[in-house]
Amino acid sequence: MADAAGRAPESPFAPGLTKSDVRRILTGVMLALFLAALDQTIVVTALPTIAAELGGGGLSWIVTAYILSATTTALLYGRFSDTHGRRPALLLGVALFTLGSVACALAQTMPQLIAARALQGVGAGALVAIPMTVMGDMISPRARGKYQGYVATVYATSSLAGPALGGVIADFLHWSVIFWINVPLAALALFIAVPLMGKLPRNQRNSPLDLPGAALVCITTASFLLMLSWSGPEYGWLSPASFALLALSIGSGALARRHFFRASDPLIPMTVLQSSVVSNAILSSFFGFGAFIGLCVMAPLYFELARGYSPTASGIAVIPLMVSTVVGAMLAGQAMGRIRHYKRPPMFGLALAIAMCAFLAAAFPLLPDLVFSLFLGAISFGIGTTLPVITVAVQNAVPSHEMGVATASTSFFRQLGAALMVALFGALTVGSVELGVVAQDLDGILSGYRMVFAAAALSAAISLFFFSRMEELPLRTASK
Repeated sequence: MADAAGRAPESPFAPGLTKSDVRRILTGVMLALFLAALDQTIVVTALPTIAAELGGGGLSWIVTAYILSATTTALLYGRFSDTHGRRPALLLGVALFTLGSVACALAQTMPQLIAARALQGVGAGALVAIPMTVMGDMISPRARGKYQGYVATVYATSSLAGPALGGVIADFLHWSVIFWINVPLAALALFIAVPLMGKLPRNQRNSPLDLPGAALVCITTASFLLMLSWSGPEYGWLSPASFALLALSIGSGALARRHFFRASDPLIPMTVLQSSVVSNAILSSFFGFGAFIGLCVMAPLYFELARGYSPTASGIAVIPLMVSTVVGAMLAGQAMGRIRHYKRPPMFGLALAIAMCAFLAAAFPLLPDLVFSLFLGAISFGIGTTLPVITVAVQNAVPSHEMGVATASTSFFRQLGAALMVALFGALTVGSVELGVVAQDLDGILSGYRMVFAAAALSAAISLFFFSRMEELPLRTASK
């Protein structure tokens, strides 16, 4: 429909793309993202079955190896897509993910399976980084928010469906089917999306990948995540190994920062991180999303230990926590295209999350089960409102040829925040929870979780502080 001056309304999609094209590409890349997210959780319930067949130690590394390699490589794929295009980056990632899946299914020993999971994670880095960047290529920032809700839906669905599906496959089929099903689904994702990805705007600049920068980022990330993974159960937080890994992470991180300032075409252009929008958005996401994931990990354990729920019942009890983030993301995304001050809904959402966490820290043992679950849902809803706004704000603030690395950087630090908060919340509860379980002392368990909710409130408050500092740039109405 034309406007009052007789002009046709500006399309929210990139030139040459129809609504049908956008829908098909989104379907394909969201399926790829779903596979990457699903494989973080689907294997968890099958771990006892896998251990019984393959034997050997290192069971936790089946999960850790995947998350470690996926988190580390996501940033590399973002930059690679800026320099060589989104389609080659997605093709490479899906190929490695599929190869890793086949290797996992064929593994005969625990070391083989762990190595295959690491390879699978290397491919999954692309499946995490590229879909949101592709969305940024196709859809204008003003219209993009409502589509970002699909991303939250994918993660929520994988979190809910993964453990249940993994358990059913392990019980009634064979654990290797968990990995075999990735092959046809990955092929389907490529079949749907890749033929039309040639229509995406070409913004890449042909330049070599910054290999020294990539190596420093990998060392920094790997040593940091290993420190978080090993410090509690393996060596202790104050052990020499933990300090050595932390020192390595800090040292290599400092070298990486120095390199990025001096390199002519660095892996992470410092102009991206020096942007007020990008830097504040990353820090807000680091603390806000980290608090959400930390609660997702710790809440089911609380229902089992303190309220006597079975594993299945505790999974049902935390559904509001898992699902409400999708509702918050969708509502905030829809609002972005309709209101000028698009930061206001997430600021309200974070304030709500802070208030709910603070209230739970003071009074959660007194709440009935259903009311407690609803309070968790309110926290999830509040943090969920930030997810689409942060991603779109970052993409709106950078040039098109840097959108891949900017989007991947946001996801990268979001995952680091999640890893840090899970480790922190675990450290706050492990002593009191173990004491409470051994002595059958409910007060010990409640003491640990009171600190968790207080820490979540503080983390959400820090998230709100950085979010409030993020400049509210006008959203572009064209895709570029």
